[in-house]
Amino acid sequence: MDFEVIYRLHYACVWRTLRRLGIFERDAADLTQEVFVIACRRRHEFEGRSSERTWLLGIAFRVASNYRRRAGVRREMLTHAGFEEVPHALDFERQLEQREDLELLESVLQSLPLEQRAVFTMFEMEGLTGEDIAAALDVPLGTVRSRLRLAREAFLAAVDSTRQGRAVASGGHA
Repeated sequence: MDFEVIYRLHYACVWRTLRRLGIFERDAADLTQEVFVIACRRRHEFEGRSSERTWLLGIAFRVASNYRRRAGVRREMLTHAGFEEVPHALDFERQLEQREDLELLESVLQSLPLEQRAVFTMFEMEGLTGEDIAAALDVPLGTVRSRLRLAREAFLAAVDSTRQGRAVASGGHA
């Protein structure tokens, strides 16, 4: 296992996943490094039953979970963690829409329990299969499916609610 290659291939994915799991941007790089330090120390435990990416995202989930548990000790509120900056758009209106969409995504993800958020982001945003997620989180496939269903329902309800609110605010019909 050439760890330098693994690091280069998967750094961005691990960083994005940690941010989506509620890690503050100021801490994301440090926690991404922590994921790779843990992986390096435990590389002899990697049996190849899942992909390296799946294995790393499982470690990232546990690192994020520990971070959130320690937030009480740090007396921090883990809300509005934010995501990557919106790329510059050609027109202001489109940029504003993108920012609003990112804020909606962030808000909905923040409202989900960490277990549902992890499954949702791994499946919908990182493209992992249910089997890969089950392996990464060390839970049964049925649990992954249940968490994904609940997360999707909450996501769709929040999006519908926000769209209705925007329609009413703009004078349109819901």
